[in-house]
Amino acid sequence: MPTKLPPVDVLLVGFGWTAAILGEELAQAGLEVLALERGQFRDTVPDFAMPQIQDELRYAVRHEMFQEPARQTITFRNNHAQTALPMRRLGSFNPGTGVGGAGVHWNGQHWRFLPNDFRQRSHVEERYGADFIPEGMTIQDWGVTYEELEPHFDRFEYLCGTSGVAGNLNGEITAQGNPFEGPRSRDYPNPPLERSLGTLLFDKAAREAGFHPFPAPASNTSRPYRNPLGVQMGKCTYCGYCEWFGCANYSKSTPQTTILPVLLNRSNFSLRTNCNVTRIKLDRSGKRATGAIYVDSSGEEHEQPADLVILSAYATHNVHLLLLSGIGEVYDPKTRSGTLGRNYAYQMVSGVDVFVEENLNPFMGAGALGQAIDDFNGDNFDHGPHGFIGGAYVALWTTGGRPILQHQLPQGTPEWGSAWKQAMAENYLRSASLSVHGSVMSYNDAHLDLDPTYRDAYGDPLMRLTFDFHDNERRMSRFVTARAEEIARAMRPRSYTVNQRQGPYSIVPYQTTHNTGGAVMGDDPSTSVVNRYLQHWDVPNLFVMGACVFPQNAGYNPTGTVGALTYWAAEAIKTRYLKNPGPLVDA
Repeated sequence: MPTKLPPVDVLLVGFGWTAAILGEELAQAGLEVLALERGQFRDTVPDFAMPQIQDELRYAVRHEMFQEPARQTITFRNNHAQTALPMRRLGSFNPGTGVGGAGVHWNGQHWRFLPNDFRQRSHVEERYGADFIPEGMTIQDWGVTYEELEPHFDRFEYLCGTSGVAGNLNGEITAQGNPFEGPRSRDYPNPPLERSLGTLLFDKAAREAGFHPFPAPASNTSRPYRNPLGVQMGKCTYCGYCEWFGCANYSKSTPQTTILPVLLNRSNFSLRTNCNVTRIKLDRSGKRATGAIYVDSSGEEHEQPADLVILSAYATHNVHLLLLSGIGEVYDPKTRSGTLGRNYAYQMVSGVDVFVEENLNPFMGAGALGQAIDDFNGDNFDHGPHGFIGGAYVALWTTGGRPILQHQLPQGTPEWGSAWKQAMAENYLRSASLSVHGSVMSYNDAHLDLDPTYRDAYGDPLMRLTFDFHDNERRMSRFVTARAEEIARAMRPRSYTVNQRQGPYSIVPYQTTHNTGGAVMGDDPSTSVVNRYLQHWDVPNLFVMGACVFPQNAGYNPTGTVGALTYWAAEAIKTRYLKNPGPLVDA
């Protein structure tokens, strides 16, 4: 029998970005808040201090900050005719573990989804007609609009000290920013990062090609900054160790550098690490969460009662916990019934490597130091002649000159030997990559469920992922990659290599950690797990955070939208739910 512990007002499962935001908001409102994190405690000092944090082998190759597949992984198959097998090494995506979660090792690429992204089905039907949506595509509206989320996008950017320049300020298009973005109420809190030579070459070439380049929004601070919580951040030093690393300089926005110095000092907030939650407990009616069961580092099982339970772990982990807890009807791809596990989506990436005459100094880098175009993202262009839905941004990122993983070589270069060494010497300082970062729509054959065969370290079924790319995404990727090739040619390189997306989805090579769906939000309980406030339709005192609520995936990195949705949900909890606990939306 689990040891039953004293109850708390709010229980947070997982302790990354969403839990840190909610912990601060709800503790500030006077509630007793407890967070359970399955990984270890980590902070800038001593865990991210130099010089040990700048160790590419330890962190980027051996994945010290990431989930351990030996303890927790997934099984994967492309389609229902295949037998799913375990992901025994991290590959396509790298979930984080420990305090701060993936918010510690993210790059800081801080985007807002476009207004039309939140009305995906309605917008497509209005502009192109219902017949434009392919058979089997299950896109839907989010149940919340960009206009409703805008104050919360703004709040998250000011928490993070995001560096950028507005392209649409209260409806007025500005000269230097992204002309395709949704209207914003005020400019970014910090100016853009300093430009690298590579981003300047990209900017010039993109303008020559007729596109609209702009500095990508970066949650790497371009100057010293004190956020609204009073937490001081340092100016980025462009060390090139953001991606997959903690920040030693307090200049990359993470829970540790923006919220935890305040939250951890609150007397009504507590954190327990090395506590793996295995079940959410329900009462006999099945309509109310009573708390959670977790296993601590010594293997002891505990029951933690709580009045309000919030799932705030990584996207796939939230879905897995709902599946293990038997909360909601599991999606059946044969009958199309059920909602839990439905509408899983990923992202489709490709690129163009360019080899130029100039010395690009790759050592000067930051996680989100980039120049981008949005001309072919979302519905920023007429899709009618092209026959696909969705889009991608194109960007040249300068993230650092780390020598093990960060290098490009011209096509035809031998994979070893003296010719390989010579090519490395000739191209290491004179190469860059144009990234095409694209959307993936949701389909009735892509979903998450429990694997019937394989189990984790606690004896529970692993979660099974069934997913493959569809023709819609392949057409989108080919189209936008061709636009990236136009920019590459305009850079007048010595040569370039187009890395087009080929074949079925593979879980082996790294692509992005941007898994979405499985517990999606919406206005209709027959097609969504949570309502527009991220409250579970069946269990009103259970809320679910993160990218698992996205009904489909847009072309952007998800963190900015995850943060905005978290503030949106926090406001609903504070101003409405706490006054009258129960459903915030009628089913």
